[in-house]
Amino acid sequence: MTPATRALGWLAVLGLAAGLVMAFGVAPREVTQGNVQRIMYVHVPAVGVAYLAFMVVCAASLVYLWTRSPRADRLAAAATEVGVVFLGINIATGSIWGKPTWGTWWTWDARLTSVSVVFLMYLGYLLLRRMTDDPERSARYAAVLGVLAAPSIYLVHTSVYWWRTLHQPPSLLKAGPATMPPVFVIAILVNFVALGLLAAYFVSKRVGLLRREQEALA
Repeated sequence: MTPATRALGWLAVLGLAAGLVMAFGVAPREVTQGNVQRIMYVHVPAVGVAYLAFMVVCAASLVYLWTRSPRADRLAAAATEVGVVFLGINIATGSIWGKPTWGTWWTWDARLTSVSVVFLMYLGYLLLRRMTDDPERSARYAAVLGVLAAPSIYLVHTSVYWWRTLHQPPSLLKAGPATMPPVFVIAILVNFVALGLLAAYFVSKRVGLLRREQEALA
């Protein structure tokens, strides 16, 4: 493990500790939803981290298609795996929040449907990388999908505006001031930083593992 990766790990631990304090010790109980609202301190940051991971996938895929750099390919693969994990966390926590709030674990709402399609697209990316024994071909095909899948993130974000939807509009990623009390916003942002550091640590570790796997096969 490199010193930078080790530092990311410790920063992630400190960030997660700070996030727990903000979520359960500082942020008050929400008047309408009660304690179930606290799941937003994981749900919202998780999707933000997934968005960032998939943007990294797009950028690294473009670099790979231009340069055929193995480093860019490893970064794209690692960021996809981490992005899928965090998007899965977002979907799972959304379902947990939806049961007491909407009365159902799942509904084919525009936001939920679009985010599930994105989840399946990036799962398809991971499957595509394993569909051929030619590493260069699988990397090239996956890079194309990594670029083409990126605009779907915008579709997820704007789905609550384009269609009638049960899901509420964004509270943070929108034009104009935030509608939540500042303490709630700060709690979400602290947890976003914490999960972002954790994701960066996972990506760094996974890139190192992929590099060693490729060196072993060379």
